[in-house]
Amino acid sequence: MSGTDEASGPSFLLFSGVVGQDRAVSRLMDAARQPVHAYLFHGPAGSGKRVAARGLAAALLCPDGGCGVCNSCRRALAGTHPDLVTVERTGAALDVDDAREITMRAQRRPLESARQVLLVPDVHLAAKAAPALLKTVEEPPPSTIFILLADDLPAGLATIISRCVQVPFTALAPQVVQEWLIGRGVAADVAETVAAASGGNLDRARLLADDPGFDERRQQWRAVPGRLDGTGAAAAAVADDLLGLADGALAPLRERHAQEFAALEEQAEATGARGVPGRKGVEDRHKREERRCRTDDLRMGLATLAEAYRDRLVATVEGDVLAGLPGVDADRREAAAHVDAVGRASAALSRNVREGLLLEALMVELSGMLE
Repeated sequence: MSGTDEASGPSFLLFSGVVGQDRAVSRLMDAARQPVHAYLFHGPAGSGKRVAARGLAAALLCPDGGCGVCNSCRRALAGTHPDLVTVERTGAALDVDDAREITMRAQRRPLESARQVLLVPDVHLAAKAAPALLKTVEEPPPSTIFILLADDLPAGLATIISRCVQVPFTALAPQVVQEWLIGRGVAADVAETVAAASGGNLDRARLLADDPGFDERRQQWRAVPGRLDGTGAAAAAVADDLLGLADGALAPLRERHAQEFAALEEQAEATGARGVPGRKGVEDRHKREERRCRTDDLRMGLATLAEAYRDRLVATVEGDVLAGLPGVDADRREAAAHVDAVGRASAALSRNVREGLLLEALMVELSGMLE
């Protein structure tokens, strides 16, 4: 049995890796029966868009409509089917050269299936390339179906957005992430801490759950206020140590990347291919994922530091009876200023700043508040 037929549609096996997105999965099951030329999956990072995209691609490429078990489905779910073409950005954003690459790939004929699926991540970073992309997305060849992925929907992409069927993905609640982790065998107390630190990002939660240094890094971030003594030397030393923590956080991801490459090399050898197909693209994606992981860990650390200063803020006033006592109001203002400074530094991480300089400036600012 194929696991699917015209009446039942694609198998739920195709979307078993998508967590907490029942509405989106239901829409994709329907979409696989009568596909259109372009889909736009949008929602926060780590909400399951890429996994869902591969599930839809498997349904569209499977000769049985998405059985979930055949060789075609397995390769699509793994991202290695020759008619599932992923075009990653080559720089900080999708640029005009990337748009030309997408247009060229869209004209290509399918190699095995009746159609090809063109998967384009990070479309929210395509403002400059939007005019070059519009014509292709609007009227691709009949055998090409687009799946575009975006973390948000900037106004500059309004025209492209209007040409696609939108499939929204919602941020995952900590409870959903926690239950998913427990289902994977993670201890309940660890799952609770990881879920809270993941920010609803399932990819991030998966990494943290396998990261033996996660709790130690959190403790070192919480210890920062006690290490700042008002001197520039201490501020610089703390900043260097925090950067080292972020570098150490990459170990689980690098191990996962090594496993992925080993699997791709094994598959290439089994099929007689010379080397891993699309090796450079995989390597470039790994570099982007490492940069994102490092930034995410710094953001998590800053959130932990802000939490430590908020705890101090609460401790300055244990009750209304203390308000107005000598020194209490000043302590409260200082603690609030610390929290604000950490928040501004966290927001700056999204602006592609030099992380070392950002942390050192923050530590100096926090040290200056001690005077």
